Amino acid sequence: MAPTIRSAGALAAGALLLTSGCAALSDDSGSSASGSDSEKVQIAAAFYPLEFVAERVAGDLAEVTGLTKPGVEPHDLELSINQTAALQSADVILTEHGFQPAVDAAVEQDVKADVVDVEKVVELRKADEGHADEHAAEDEAHAEEESHAEEEEAHAEEEHDHGEIDPHFWHDPALMAEYAEGVRDALSKADPDNAETYAANAKSLTDDLTEVDEEFKTGLAQCKIKEVVVSHDAFAYLDKYGLEFESIAGLTPDAEPNPAQLAEIGEHAKEHGVTTIFSERLVSTALADTLASDLGLKTAVLDPIEGLSKDTEGEDYLSLMRQNLDALKAANGCQ
Repeated sequence: MAPTIRSAGALAAGALLLTSGCAALSDDSGSSASGSDSEKVQIAAAFYPLEFVAERVAGDLAEVTGLTKPGVEPHDLELSINQTAALQSADVILTEHGFQPAVDAAVEQDVKADVVDVEKVVELRKADEGHADEHAAEDEAHAEEESHAEEEEAHAEEEHDHGEIDPHFWHDPALMAEYAEGVRDALSKADPDNAETYAANAKSLTDDLTEVDEEFKTGLAQCKIKEVVVSHDAFAYLDKYGLEFESIAGLTPDAEPNPAQLAEIGEHAKEHGVTTIFSERLVSTALADTLASDLGLKTAVLDPIEGLSKDTEGEDYLSLMRQNLDALKAANGCQ
């Protein structure tokens, strides 16, 4: 019997080593595949607004893995091994093509999930002409390289196309409601037995989003100042409420303006009686603070809600939208 006992001990030790190895693969960037609840639909959401929609529509019927953790600027996301594994094992993936290159690259690796891409569910607005100017220098550089291979030219055109689309759709609650319908349909396809629950959850979320939409319409209907100067160009979808947004940086937070552009923004703020320069969470406030100091204006935070921060982990999309509404009303003299 001794050999049998030794064999059993060896198997137990091997199992312990295997378990330890799986635990070692886990990190703070996402749950390990071994920790997933296999009974639930597995959802991988690329960044916070999509994660919020997933959690509300799925309720407790799915396990949602948010790829962009609080405190991480979503444009800068680099996927960990576990996050890549979460995408590979997901039943449903929520993403926005062109917003996070690392996620795009991972999704292109033949994932088995149903991918709910924002641009295929809602109609995204084109960036203003000023945003397109952000890419002018890059386009000129590509033009000088006409002798390069055709595939490189095609790639340049693809990048330009992405640059003309404003990805920040979630600042329009009505578009968030449209995306929720796409998530509802994907979950119903993955888990048809609970389709009615997903539909009810999506309806409840739509009701909440409609309420916020109405609050913005009412709250910003009568403002003494119509112009808003913001840190980066993430708020153009809010112009449906009658405000006009001038950004210090471009569509991405690291697209910094030159001194002449800063001076032009300063003149714009003076001309329109702007009282406040808005900075944001997750990125440096240096440019906004400097501009406000030079102009003798106040500063405040307008959250782009691209991701949560350490200060807003206890908030959600709805509460952050309402915080933004209060900030805009205070800065623009809205009644």
